[in-house]
Amino acid sequence: MSSFVRPAIAGQYRAISTHLAIAPPVSVVIPAMNEAENLPYVFKTLPDWIHEVVLVDGNSTDNTVDVARELWPDVVVVPQRGKGKGDALITGFAACTGDIIVMVDADGSADGQEIVSYVSALVSGADFAKGSRFANGGGTDDMTPIRKLGNWALCTVVNKKFGARYTDLCYGYNAFWRRCLDQIDLDCTGFEVETLMNIRVVKAGLKVQEIPSHEYLRIHGASNLRAVRDGLRVLKVILKERSTRRAQRRRTQAGMLNTGRGEVS
Repeated sequence: MSSFVRPAIAGQYRAISTHLAIAPPVSVVIPAMNEAENLPYVFKTLPDWIHEVVLVDGNSTDNTVDVARELWPDVVVVPQRGKGKGDALITGFAACTGDIIVMVDADGSADGQEIVSYVSALVSGADFAKGSRFANGGGTDDMTPIRKLGNWALCTVVNKKFGARYTDLCYGYNAFWRRCLDQIDLDCTGFEVETLMNIRVVKAGLKVQEIPSHEYLRIHGASNLRAVRDGLRVLKVILKERSTRRAQRRRTQAGMLNTGRGEVS
């Protein structure tokens, strides 16, 4: 098994191509549990100019960690103490040292070469670069018709209730400035974490740019995703965030009313 070793880069800038360089360091977070067979495909597509790879190991029983260290010798391995994808991502985000954070799944479904598009959107002014399989230029090999319908329905609800303009909702390939974490305050453990991020980004007034992305089939193993179970968890998050937004709006209106009356709340 060959290793993918990053070349030394002089100065503050990281060369992306012969005509493009960036200053912000980029961290890639990969939550993984028993993904040893898939990691060679994942790491092979990662660009050599990224600052660090943070692998969150969800108590793997195979040699996931050993494979990761062989493929990327200075990978940062963080053990996951809780359970669920949301918990893994939150753990990984806390370990990042880069200014930009990119979320990549460990099943081989994401093409790491797309990272340049996400980073380009961020350095051009976006706060959050959101991958979309349904934006012009995107695609998916992995979604069943029922999952597509469910994603469309949930996306429509979020757009209507929160004033978003998303074309995709439940997709885990995203990137953002690390400072955004203070504004979205993630607090969920499961697959619904992507939906929670998308909603709170809008509620925080952050600038979002969708990035066309192609989702490939998982290469080895079976997904832990369960369409009905996780769809219901996503819906629960949407309803909870909607309720919270209404409560905040009522408090704001009450505060303005009290101010108009000369009262101090």
